[in-house]
Amino acid sequence: MTLSITVENAKGEVKASVEAADRAVLVWDGEYEEGDRIRFGVPTSGDMWRVRVDDAVDEASVLLKGTGLTYEVPFGDARIPYSPKAFAGDRHMLSIRALADEERFAYGNLAVNPIDQHDCETCYPHARANAETRGEAVFFARNAIDGVTANDSHGVWPYATWGNDGRDDAEIVVEFGRPVDLDEVVLVTRADFPHDNWWVSARLTFSNGDVRDLSMERSDQPHRFPVDERGVTWVKLGDLVKSDDPSPWAALVQLEAYGRDSEI
Repeated sequence: MTLSITVENAKGEVKASVEAADRAVLVWDGEYEEGDRIRFGVPTSGDMWRVRVDDAVDEASVLLKGTGLTYEVPFGDARIPYSPKAFAGDRHMLSIRALADEERFAYGNLAVNPIDQHDCETCYPHARANAETRGEAVFFARNAIDGVTANDSHGVWPYATWGNDGRDDAEIVVEFGRPVDLDEVVLVTRADFPHDNWWVSARLTFSNGDVRDLSMERSDQPHRFPVDERGVTWVKLGDLVKSDDPSPWAALVQLEAYGRDSEI
């Protein structure tokens, strides 16, 4: 097995690289420039990996479809949802290793993926939505699975959210990339009152066709919903109904889905 990490510029010129048989760790000195990307190479498709794209971004347990992952280093508007420490400075550490079976089948939040990218559909979990407020990165669907749960304000990091652009038909889907068994879904909603409104009802739909209608209230605490789903590959949140509060704004901070990978 050979793993690789390569940092390259917009022209494809290599800034730093490393290869390893079991665990690849790349420490490199230099500053990122707009257009830079990080390429992670893996020997097989459909396996789980533990990936770090930056020492200021949490490691992610992800399933890769294909034998690599290209991670675009964020700049400008795309940088806003990340900590200002991320991808900054002139020394960086990146890593990748295989996920052990005991890690893969451990109980936890199977929706979380701090390295999800807006247009990347080969790395899972992955979040997508049919509406994102003004098309701004701070309101992209990916923010709802990045693991950051601060919800008492809005704007730049750590307050990035999924913003549904005020649409009645807005919905967000989290794809797991493999069958999972779930026993709880948790919604963390933005609670920047009185700036924010809140949702009083919503609906969860699962890949197997099961539906769960939800009731919510004005709260800064997580909304917890027990479920009993086996072998599902995605969950969708939709049919969002706001309260009669005059504020037009409501937003999702995190969608968490707790359970284990299906052993099939």
